[in-house]
Amino acid sequence: MYGLELAHKLVELEQLQALREDLALEREIAENLAKGKSVNRKRGERTLLVVTLLLLLPHFECADCPAVCQCDSSAAVTCVGYSITDVPTPLPAATSLLQIHGTSVTTVNERSLAGLGLMTRFSLINSLLNTVHPEAFRLTPLLKSVKLSFNHLSTLPPQVFSPLTQLTQLQLDNNQLETLAPEMFKGLSDLLEIDLSKNRLWSLPEGLFDGLAKLQVLNLGRNSIKELPPTIFKPLADLQYLLLYHNKIEMLHVGMFDGLNNLTELKLHQNLLASLPPQVFWPLRNMKTLTLSSNQLQTVPEKSFYYMPKMEKLTIYNNPLVSLPEQLMGNMPNLTEFYLYKTNLSTLPANLFANMSGMTNLNIYANKQLSALAPDLFCCLPILDELWLKYNNLVQLHPQLFSRLPKLRLLYLNNNRLQGLSENTFQALEQVSAIDLRNNHLTTLPGEIFSTNSALKSLNLSGNPWDCGCGIRGNRKMDKIQSGCG
Repeated sequence: MYGLELAHKLVELEQLQALREDLALEREIAENLAKGKSVNRKRGERTLLVVTLLLLLPHFECADCPAVCQCDSSAAVTCVGYSITDVPTPLPAATSLLQIHGTSVTTVNERSLAGLGLMTRFSLINSLLNTVHPEAFRLTPLLKSVKLSFNHLSTLPPQVFSPLTQLTQLQLDNNQLETLAPEMFKGLSDLLEIDLSKNRLWSLPEGLFDGLAKLQVLNLGRNSIKELPPTIFKPLADLQYLLLYHNKIEMLHVGMFDGLNNLTELKLHQNLLASLPPQVFWPLRNMKTLTLSSNQLQTVPEKSFYYMPKMEKLTIYNNPLVSLPEQLMGNMPNLTEFYLYKTNLSTLPANLFANMSGMTNLNIYANKQLSALAPDLFCCLPILDELWLKYNNLVQLHPQLFSRLPKLRLLYLNNNRLQGLSENTFQALEQVSAIDLRNNHLTTLPGEIFSTNSALKSLNLSGNPWDCGCGIRGNRKMDKIQSGCG
């Protein structure tokens, strides 16, 4: 019973919230009626159903409830345990939420949900489900949420969800689905969320998402998708989150994201993209997160990231990049973090970060070919707090490289091939508290190199081939240096 009680507590809050929403709707319609306003038929019918449900609720707890389930006055039924092999029956007719979790149920047949015409939420997860009858949901037309996650589904009938015209949430993640019929979501015009992540999908049929103009979240991550139809996303005018990460996508079509004006998050990391079409992201004016890391990109087209002023996160690391164009980034004042590591870049465009005035954390490391940085590379980062330049191949630093970073606090230069530093290298870093220069090729330092760094608390110089003579011993910061000199 402990498992049942725990599951019951998890669902009770959700169900109470749903009832509050329905009560709010009822009050709104009642107020409109009192004011003589017209009420459309659909909402009126829904109100009648809500009233019916509320009338039934006082008797719900006394109604028949299967011994393996827990039923309560909020119209929620929770059934937990691997001893359950079928959808329990009979269930209270007023059931609004049915949760069947961690069971041995393998099938939802055409009569499994009979008598549950008032049900609005159905969840059968973490079970052995492998079969859903084509008419499994024919008797539950009021369902708004269906969750069939963490099961063994390898196929679904083409229009199994078509009776659910009020459905807003459909979760099919963590199954074994390989293909979907083109008409799988036909008639589900109210859908807001579809989760198909962690399946075995290798392709998507053209027209799969036709008619889903209200869809806001589409998760296709962690599948085996190789190619996407050119216009697959065109009907999704209200889409906000498109998750395509961890697939095998090799290319994007020109115009693939046209019309997705409301998209704020696009995740394409961990695919096999070797190139990008020019301007493919330009329509995404409201984009906040774009991930392209861990692909096969060797370069990126000029101005690829223009016209995305709301960008907050952009990743292109862990690609075999050999070059970047001089004009790549548009104005991104809200971009606070940027990661560029594990590439084959030998140099960076001088103005790469010129339009990132809000940057606070910049990570450029583990680029084994990166041997030099332009003097003005960090010219336009007035509030940069952390700068990671470790594990590159840097041989020298221009004396003015850090001269326009007044807020810099942490600087990591360890594991490069630096052979010498100018006395002015760190002169402008009045707020820097930690500098790491471990494991370079330094033999000596100018005596006054840290003289202006009054906030410096941690300075690591270990792992360098120091000439432990007067030069290094005379440095004023020797009490904070871990250099290896005795």
